[in-house]
Amino acid sequence: MRLCATAAVSVLSLALVTGCGDTKPDAPGTASGKDAAKPAAKTLGAAELRKLIIAKGDVPGHEVGPVEGGVPDRSKVKAGNAECEPVLEAFTGIAPGAPVAHTSRMATQEKKTPTAEPSSPEDLTEGALKDEFTKAMDLDVTVVTLASYEGDGAERGLASLQDAVKACTGGFSGEQDGEKGKFTKVAAEKPSGTGDASVAFTATDEDSEDGALPLHSEVVRHGRTLAVYTTVNIGAMMGKKPYTVSAPVVKAQAAKLK
Repeated sequence: MRLCATAAVSVLSLALVTGCGDTKPDAPGTASGKDAAKPAAKTLGAAELRKLIIAKGDVPGHEVGPVEGGVPDRSKVKAGNAECEPVLEAFTGIAPGAPVAHTSRMATQEKKTPTAEPSSPEDLTEGALKDEFTKAMDLDVTVVTLASYEGDGAERGLASLQDAVKACTGGFSGEQDGEKGKFTKVAAEKPSGTGDASVAFTATDEDSEDGALPLHSEVVRHGRTLAVYTTVNIGAMMGKKPYTVSAPVVKAQAAKLK
């Protein structure tokens, strides 16, 4: 996941280039009652996570496959303020806390069918060419990570992220493999309402010469498993259009964890 124009498939990279409402995590404890029957209620191994994460055909209108470039190692991702690291890690597809196993996938929204014959680039003005490029890039790319924890590790990981969102509203700097960037603002967003508890948030660099370019992330707890979602839409960013964490992706993944 490198800092480059192809950061549509590299969430941290885009975060550094372009730069809740939340539900309170449940009190620490183990799953019981109806939660105990859920696949994610126990501590899952890597092989079990790979069976439960979204796969080809699970998300209507999306292509699902490996994360291009891979999710970076936690040691390679650092925030200038240590208490903000859970936020930065979520944007890279890294789950908070200390998971015992994890796996990741990327879901890319399929391009919309054009309603008219495409124009030749030679026939377009600079402004029209930019508009065509913006339309072509107007699709959601979502990195999904499933991470499994022992004991109350999932609850504690989610709580650390919730604390980080509250502590880092004024922004923070970040670094991956020596490449630096910053966010000037972190804000809570309304979560999807799936799972047992969740934290949703956005971060922007309002000082960017291209204007505020937001990233969106949500982390949802399903028993002892956390699902980390980060969505980026370059076309929406360029066109200054609002977008959110991909609802179809969250719905499809949540269904596999029930």
